[in-house]
Amino acid sequence: MKTYFVDSFTNEKFKGNPAAVCLPEEELDASTMQNIAMEIGFSETAFLKQITGNTYSIRFFTPKIEIPLCGHATLASSKIIFSSTSFDSIKFINCDNVELLIEKADNKIQMQFPVYDTEETEVPQEMLDALGISKIVNKRYSPNNKIILLEIESTVELANLKPDFTALIKSHTGINGVLVTAVSDNENFDFHYRYFWPWAGTNEDPVTGGVQTFLTKYWALKLNKTKLNAFQSSSRTGTMSTKLLQDKVSILGEAVIVLEGEFIL
Repeated sequence: MKTYFVDSFTNEKFKGNPAAVCLPEEELDASTMQNIAMEIGFSETAFLKQITGNTYSIRFFTPKIEIPLCGHATLASSKIIFSSTSFDSIKFINCDNVELLIEKADNKIQMQFPVYDTEETEVPQEMLDALGISKIVNKRYSPNNKIILLEIESTVELANLKPDFTALIKSHTGINGVLVTAVSDNENFDFHYRYFWPWAGTNEDPVTGGVQTFLTKYWALKLNKTKLNAFQSSSRTGTMSTKLLQDKVSILGEAVIVLEGEFIL
């Protein structure tokens, strides 16, 4: 099976978020795809199947579960298709039959994802203690993503968080992850964020595009602007530009292919 490793949301190798992109020649069952994702070990592995022309089905697997939506693995998959075909646009269809429209944008790739609302929520003190957070500005919940959003005051505090992941998992159940964010103190960006998800994937996702389905709207309303620049302050770091449309969010990013090979099934 043709397999690629791609660093997403960066123009440098060994930065951004690595994703695996698999192009199976034959139909694979879910358990096989799950085993492959676990073997590769990246936060997400994408499996593509061409339906017709520039339309593909896409499925995403973490080392633990299948998820319906993933930004950086979609970006990585788009990079592979654009690099090997003459297409200027792609339509991905995920496991929930949601259409993801992708277009070339000069040397970058533009993705359109759905927009989801957040709601008020309660956060246990045990979660804040596990994250090492003493004070929060706001707390929200995205039911579509099963992700808790915590806004804190400082990007420095955000970058320096060193969660106790054993305690973090025990602090809450029924969620996929917790996203911590802060307004940027850098004129090149509007907000910073980090995403911790030991419940459903890895301890920390290096650069996360899928959370922009609710995070872009959160900051767009708060900052009163529709075009935003985001910085993910993980150890690998990553950047992206987003734009809030009516019922979509446009995510603009870059990706770098770092490996091409064959997975022996």
